[in-house]
Amino acid sequence: MFLDYAEINVKAGDGGGGASSMRRESMTPRGGPDGGDGGRGADVVLRADKQLNTLLDYRYRQNYKAEPGQKGTAVNCTGRSGDHLYLRVPPGTVIRDLETGEILGDLLNDGEEMIVARGGKGGWGNARFATATNQAPRRADPGEPGEERRLALELKLIADVGLVGEPNAGKSTLLASVSAATPKVADYPFTTLTPNLGVVQLSGNRSFVMADIPGIIEGAHEGKGLGHQFLRHIERTRTLAIMIPGDALEPQEEYDRLRRELQEYSEELGTKHHCVIFTKADLLPPDWPEPRVNAPDAWGQFVISSVAQRGLDPLLEALWTRAAQVAEAERQLDEGDPEPWRP
Repeated sequence: MFLDYAEINVKAGDGGGGASSMRRESMTPRGGPDGGDGGRGADVVLRADKQLNTLLDYRYRQNYKAEPGQKGTAVNCTGRSGDHLYLRVPPGTVIRDLETGEILGDLLNDGEEMIVARGGKGGWGNARFATATNQAPRRADPGEPGEERRLALELKLIADVGLVGEPNAGKSTLLASVSAATPKVADYPFTTLTPNLGVVQLSGNRSFVMADIPGIIEGAHEGKGLGHQFLRHIERTRTLAIMIPGDALEPQEEYDRLRRELQEYSEELGTKHHCVIFTKADLLPPDWPEPRVNAPDAWGQFVISSVAQRGLDPLLEALWTRAAQVAEAERQLDEGDPEPWRP
């Protein structure tokens, strides 16, 4: 089962209390205070793990509590600190504080970590309070409480190319044709119920990741259909492929409708680089002109048949080139290049 949103409660460990103890040894009268400090409470840490691709684990358990620090003991012994609690999430998980609405972080890469709740400090033992005028203090402080938070975990899949289209536009068929992914393919709408990822392998050890989301219908940005639940997964893609069946009655209307839904969902999606792919070319008569739409913002238009394997090679080369160019522009921006490549 695919789950891309979860809410959890996390509680870091409380700090251990300090000890109030007086040194008691033979031949050592008035030994003085020797109470040790309490141990530090454990942190709650989220760690990205590429072996995961869903937040399903957090559907069945929502409360997580880290280990507290141990109390200090005599002979100036500090209590043991708690072991940190690590929670695994898929790369691409956005963490948000539900009480404040603040986005705390975004785990993109495998092994990346973020502390979401810090453990409390241990309390001081009475040995810390000894002074020249107070040589036998009995005071020992309790440990600090650990942080407690209610978090929202939101998964946004990481892919190079995102496939966008109405139901039965041929998205899953294309993904199955060019990668090892096995999305459900059938001749009725909404066969895709969850996002699918596939790795497209090209010659020269080149590859890119393609994402297919459920079909988008008019009003998707308002919650209609299934696609709205998963539009977030194509926000991270480097380029979009808007797919229209070659035999569509009004291809221009379909293109404009899809673009409008993307723009209504988010400004970022509305301005993302995209191309137009006309699918199901095998259904067109041999003398039929190639379909085209008025799409001045698109960087290319392609006509393919996934079933007949027509037009796939030039399409995949173009998608790889565009994804590589956008990746290079992102790298230049990260490095502060004053004149990065602009698509």
